[in-house]
Amino acid sequence: MLWIFLGLLALGAVGVAGTNAAVIGVGGSKFVSPDDAVEHDAQCILVLGASVLPDGTPSGILQDRLDVAIRLYEAGAAPKMIMSGDNGTASYNEVQAMKAYAVAQGVPSEDIFCDHAGFSTYESMYRAANLFGVERMVVVTQSYHLYRALYAANGLGIDAVGVPSDVRSYQQQLWFDLREVFARSKDFFQTLLKLPSAMGGAAISLDQSGDVTELGR
Repeated sequence: MLWIFLGLLALGAVGVAGTNAAVIGVGGSKFVSPDDAVEHDAQCILVLGASVLPDGTPSGILQDRLDVAIRLYEAGAAPKMIMSGDNGTASYNEVQAMKAYAVAQGVPSEDIFCDHAGFSTYESMYRAANLFGVERMVVVTQSYHLYRALYAANGLGIDAVGVPSDVRSYQQQLWFDLREVFARSKDFFQTLLKLPSAMGGAAISLDQSGDVTELGR
């Protein structure tokens, strides 16, 4: 039994290492500079959600993603933005906080779409492809997270590049890095199987005002 256990443990370790290598190799090849992102001729800039503070403002890690994305928008990297995050309950809404922050920085409200069901990185990419009809986009998040976002996006048929938002150091970085090891393996298989997102929805064209995706409109 011990040898069986050790064998399964070794097999699992090889699987995790192999899937991580694939995700990092493919995703890492899609990292670009802000200048190169402008040349990508993207339909949108997709910002991945993160925690929101109790007062409804973005956490530091989320603010950094938004600041980089706003600069890309202002530079002409894409005419639209998609804020994709967790709005699983009425009392917690990442995407509304993200949009409000961008609007306060001067981005027109109509250029910002909200994906309220981006409950995971993979689901954000799946919904971008299958609900928003995205074919070319720029993804913004921190480097540790960007590998699997780009792996999933490209695996789902989107020509996606990514700009890292590594603006500062984060207190929980070690935890983020450890968690990412297993998340990369999970997203590898989700992308391979092209699993649908937990929530569906009607198709949303980016050739309209993003305000149509605000709740209550």
